[in-house]
Amino acid sequence: MSRITTPNRIRGTQDIFGDSQRRFARVVEAFERVRKLYCFQRVELPVFEATAVFARSLGETTDVVSKEMYSFEDRGGDSITLRPEFTAGIARAFLTEGWQQYAPLKLVTHGPVFRYERPQKGRYRQFHQIDAEIIGAAEPMADVELLVFADQLIRELGIADGVTLQLNTLGDAETRDAWRAALVAHFEAHRGELSEDSIARLDKNPLRILDSKDPRDRPIADAAPGIDGFLTSEAGAFFESVTRGLDAAGVAWTRNDRLVRGLDYYRHTAFEFTTDRLGAQGTVLAGGRYDGLIESLGGPATAGVGWAAGIERLGMLVAEDPSDALELVVLPDGEEYIGLALQIVNLLSEASIAVGTSWVGKYDSRYSRAKREGIIRSLNVERSKNENAIATVRLRDMNVPVPDRPVRKKLEAALNGRFVIDQPDAARGAFDILAFR
Repeated sequence: MSRITTPNRIRGTQDIFGDSQRRFARVVEAFERVRKLYCFQRVELPVFEATAVFARSLGETTDVVSKEMYSFEDRGGDSITLRPEFTAGIARAFLTEGWQQYAPLKLVTHGPVFRYERPQKGRYRQFHQIDAEIIGAAEPMADVELLVFADQLIRELGIADGVTLQLNTLGDAETRDAWRAALVAHFEAHRGELSEDSIARLDKNPLRILDSKDPRDRPIADAAPGIDGFLTSEAGAFFESVTRGLDAAGVAWTRNDRLVRGLDYYRHTAFEFTTDRLGAQGTVLAGGRYDGLIESLGGPATAGVGWAAGIERLGMLVAEDPSDALELVVLPDGEEYIGLALQIVNLLSEASIAVGTSWVGKYDSRYSRAKREGIIRSLNVERSKNENAIATVRLRDMNVPVPDRPVRKKLEAALNGRFVIDQPDAARGAFDILAFR
């Protein structure tokens, strides 16, 4: 009989377990806490959409559309794409589900997204994002609120040290057109020195050349004209309102006039929270204003601003939360005590004590494994010398020789509603269970 070969997971995907899963969960839990403070509604969206949703909104010339989308024909012949981001899908739902009547809307979501790109540290082909959007608010204070939300999330996760908010303006349509013309003239003068990718972008989306990481492009991009010389008075006033709002809220920021973001729908505010703690891929949260997006999907002119962040990348920055660890493990010393141990686990869980149980293998090996896994206390369920007792329950602290008395009292209180506790032995951290109540 031939040996069965187990298929490997697909390149660029991940199985999230252990410490990685705990960090992942901590990011999501913090996001949920903070979004409730700012009264953002949670929405759920399809994992796939008609390809036109992303092609029209992100722009045909962006790397996401031209190189990275997972697109395919379904059995009905329709072109379908696994979502590479959330904003376009939210904009589609805003139009097709009649959400305009509720505008302005403050929305969040999170889940998997898909991009066919080269896997590397913190970057996968299936990864997960948290996403926040405000749709239908043209005022600069919407930008400020989203940035304050993001700043508080980063502080809530305990990763603010070394994370910097970089801020820029892309101006209004008049500003962008004038700046684009100046950039085209500048890059045309250096066409022969540009990389192949940048030459292709020059005809379709010259702003993307400012993002290039190719060493051939960097000196030319760095010498390109900045946007400030082309800002209309209205665009300048909008950006000033955003920066004043951030200053008033105590959110630190730094200007980066080369920050353009990679998608065609951005206008006015663009921003990135960056760090040097993740190597070359330093962006941990990013977004901006996209007042032209909903029009590109066939809707009326509608303002919008939002951001997204990779859950895995945020998780790489957070410290493991010790509160996730079990406070103790219940160890039955023999098969006859397994049922009793499970009853005790249920009672302790109802008392909000994080507890697990272990019954596979010999007692000594189970105790040693719990200690290796960082569990600091065990609760042994074992034979009692008292012939009237069901069992003796003994608290063992793996770090100190004498069990913690307040912890023992807390355990006794949790069990006393179901059992009769008799003859507590403080020195051994033990007490007898006599009978059911």
